[in-house]
Order: sequence, then structure tokens, then C-alpha cells
Amino acid sequence: MSEIHAHEVMHMMLEQEGGFSRESLAQAIIERFGPGAMFYACSADGMNVHAVIDFLQSRGKFVPRDDGFNTAQDRICNH
Repeated sequence: MSEIHAHEVMHMMLEQEGGFSRESLAQAIIERFGPGAMFYACSADGMNVHAVIDFLQSRGKFVPRDDGFNTAQDRICNH
């Protein structure tokens, strides 16, 4: 199975528009990409669902909201 770029998680978040908790985001990722999905980014690879959430959070990709967090288009780099 090939790895999925972390940007795809961010695009999925934008499509859903609502806020997420870490748990609801993990569930949404599993539903969208499957329970065994692995993710990569420019500076990391081999990330499971929880690792990709940690990675995105550590890179400042989440935007706080009253109902949790989401992301923003301008936080998705284009490379």
C-alpha cells in the first residue's frame, strides 16, 4: 500500500467544514482512508493515524474553533 500525503488529511478536514477533536479527527481519517492507512509529508513518513495528527498539530496546521479545531487553506503548502 502506498502512503498518503498529509495534505490529503487537511483537504478532508476542509471538506467537512465542522470542528474536530483529536478523537473525531482520527475517526474521520480512518473512515476516509482506512484503518491501516499510512501517511507521509516532506519531513516525515511512515505515520499512522495518530502520528499524522501529532505531526500536523506540531506544524501549526490546526486552527482553533469554538467547536474544536479545523485547518485553513492557507496552512496547506503547495509542493
